[in-house]
Amino acid sequence: MKIMIVSDTHGKHANLEKALQETGKIDLLIHLGDVEGAEDYIEAIAGCPVRIIAGNNDFFSDLKREDEFSLCGRKFFITHGHYYYVSMGTERIRMEGLDRRADVVMFGHTHRPCLEESGGIVVLNPGSISYPRQEGREATYMTMELAEDGRMAFHLHSVGR
Repeated sequence: MKIMIVSDTHGKHANLEKALQETGKIDLLIHLGDVEGAEDYIEAIAGCPVRIIAGNNDFFSDLKREDEFSLCGRKFFITHGHYYYVSMGTERIRMEGLDRRADVVMFGHTHRPCLEESGGIVVLNPGSISYPRQEGREATYMTMELAEDGRMAFHLHSVGR
């Protein structure tokens, strides 16, 4: 199963469209918040099932604040991250993931990519596909390969590279 993970589009979709084209066929798109009212558009262009959660800029949204689901024997916890103070580090969100018995925790909000694996849990942030804040300011997203037996591989991508 091929999963694309994005965050913080903030209503700007040119890089998302480009990333979808670059990545090719995907089985699931996960958006980690700050869609700013564009969830219907994102669902329409994805070409696959979509999971979207609300971010701190998704005012008046009916999107869930968090979600938990399982795929191929792995449990996922997704959230935008601002309720877990991710701008100050990943410890709090990692502990929440452990409390929920998640194998993978995904968050956005910081606009900076992150991939950490420790203590049997993966914590990741794909960065922002529209407004990156890390050194070099490259728009980023992640893909995940998930095998039926639960093996996982993660890849960080820069749009257009």
